[in-house]
Amino acid sequence: MAKYRKKPVIIDAIKFDKYVTPEMVRNELGANPIVFEAPYFYIDTLEGRMEVSIGDYVMKGIKGEFYPCKPDIFEGSYDAV
Repeated sequence: MAKYRKKPVIIDAIKFDKYVTPEMVRNELGANPIVFEAPYFYIDTLEGRMEVSIGDYVMKGIKGEFYPCKPDIFEGSYDAV
């Protein structure tokens, strides 16, 4: 069986917490939150509209797409640069 390693890629992301506003998400990533009602909001992704909860990261992919990521997965996959 062949083995593969994920290519090193630098992405933009913001962690959603109680201090993050829709304007911050727009300014940092260019993502446009659809509904913003603490403790969550929604963003449109390639897979459809997804909920972003407190603690989740919103990531901008290498092709400009947006998607949420749970903190344990994000922190296990990415390091700050």
